[in-house]
Amino acid sequence: MLKDVRPAAARNNAEWCDIVCGSHGLAGRTDADAWSVPRRSPPWYPDAVTLRPGVDAETLLGRIDAGPGASVKDSFADLDLSGYGFRVLFDAQWIHRSPAVPPVDAPLTPVGTPDELAAWAAAHGGGALFRLALLADPRVRVLARYDDRGVLTGGAILSGDGGRYGVSNLFTHTNDPLDIWHGICATVPAAQLVGYESTPDLTPALQAGFTPTGPLRVWLNT
Repeated sequence: MLKDVRPAAARNNAEWCDIVCGSHGLAGRTDADAWSVPRRSPPWYPDAVTLRPGVDAETLLGRIDAGPGASVKDSFADLDLSGYGFRVLFDAQWIHRSPAVPPVDAPLTPVGTPDELAAWAAAHGGGALFRLALLADPRVRVLARYDDRGVLTGGAILSGDGGRYGVSNLFTHTNDPLDIWHGICATVPAAQLVGYESTPDLTPALQAGFTPTGPLRVWLNT
């Protein structure tokens, strides 16, 4: 029987959310139930991430600013927040890729300077979301793909330790998203990779050797 990697994937994602919030001066809280921040998280990032099934909804919402604009990553798709003013923003699948699959593409290029990060963030579309503190954090790898002319055509972020990395913030400006997924796998071929994607972005991840491991859901208070 395959080991359930969802708890590890959820915890990795929560750690990445904590890194991003920390770079914006927001201190998070983590316990057995969830990660959360008491004040509103940066754009595109949740205010809480559940770390196990069966978390009490009311207790979880009491840890965050649960007013309009609040969001919760329901890592096991087992919460019902509709009675608290939330609606489902999107559903997605956790994904996992085991190590030891031979690389089929060139690795991505590390982003290492403030100017490179600014160019990467502009190409990504996140702008000021990505702070310089990310470059100094040993748990974070900001990665880029450049074409033959040196033009930045895509990228992604890996976060975690040497044995398991979470994949996030993947983007491409070409018609071949599979190139970025293959580049990620080639960058850390000996590591386990986890993340999540929703349709239609799930398809190239599966083509690159990832396996869906279970649903998650993101709730938004409108």
